Amino acid sequence: MKIVIAPDSFKESLTALEAAIAIESGMKKILPGASFIKVPMADGGEGTVQSLVDATDGRLITKTVTGPLGTPVEAFFGISGDEKTAVIEMAAASGLHLVPAGERNPLVTTTRGTGELIGAALDLGVEHIIIGIGGSATNDGGAGMARALGILLLDSDGKEIGEGGGAIGSLAAVNMDGLDKRLESVKIEVACDVDNPLTGKRGASHIFGPQKGATQDMVEILDNNLHHFARIIMKDIGKDIEQVPGAGAAGGLGGGLMAFLSAELKRGVDIVLEATHLESQILDADFVITGEGKIDGQTIFGKTPIGVAKTAKRHNVPVIAIAGNVARDSEVVHEHGIDAVFSIVPGVVSLEDAFKNAHTYVEKIAANIATIIKLSR
Repeated sequence: MKIVIAPDSFKESLTALEAAIAIESGMKKILPGASFIKVPMADGGEGTVQSLVDATDGRLITKTVTGPLGTPVEAFFGISGDEKTAVIEMAAASGLHLVPAGERNPLVTTTRGTGELIGAALDLGVEHIIIGIGGSATNDGGAGMARALGILLLDSDGKEIGEGGGAIGSLAAVNMDGLDKRLESVKIEVACDVDNPLTGKRGASHIFGPQKGATQDMVEILDNNLHHFARIIMKDIGKDIEQVPGAGAAGGLGGGLMAFLSAELKRGVDIVLEATHLESQILDADFVITGEGKIDGQTIFGKTPIGVAKTAKRHNVPVIAIAGNVARDSEVVHEHGIDAVFSIVPGVVSLEDAFKNAHTYVEKIAANIATIIKLSR
């Protein structure tokens, strides 16, 4: 019997690899003769770097870069075991968690550090870069990222504009001549699960600006600046990004990556599925076990368990999911490829207890699932 174990992380308690190890440990007690294949998964959000590093036997690399407020921060990115793919979470360099609550101001925060991480990945000779763009502190349209990679963003006097979403309103010209030439031979994919355009009432500034510290007045300034930014990009680069779905992600970084680096925006879980070659492992599997911290009605919208399940169902492989919290509206996942769902929690426990004992609880429910499988055969 072959069982593929492909969970996401259980946030605040287990990484995806740790969850997979616990599942394997529990199932092996009941099915010692089975073959277990562990494929740590993610959906493009927090934990994606760690999951892909674990899934490919890669490594983490730390790098001092420019933080969102312009001061140095210690960031990280991952490189796959074959050294061909780099995985970046923009939040590691330009994330909201790097800015104290009282200092959050998207008029000044920059994505420069994200560009510096991309440059560090290029220094390693990679052929493929995956960028997760959730959790940003920024609203600069990727201007800081672009400048870090050699693009000149100039004002009407021919001088470089400043950093942040406030400065892009003074942009008059984009000069691409200095863009790092190594990018010409690198495939860039962006994990993006939102469809917000760059500007307007559903755009980056109106929807995400307030959580980054923007007042209503600031939101209007930021939105107008991004509109202006998009017009200059269209004039000088010939790319119309303003209403493209996903362009508004991460304060417009989604649009900036498309415009400046010709990046492709894709659903995060689809990028991870491809990068981990999960489907090739599932082809001859008897069962697939997946899971994450919570399974509810929102799970069907691009979350890892559904991505795994849809892949398995293409080959008629049964899928069992586990979660710390199985919500009342979770039944909908059965319409999207998950055959059974189990909670790891043994009764009423505190959240602290659930986090502390997650490995043990996962191991025990995995053993119970293995027992059901054994009885069924």
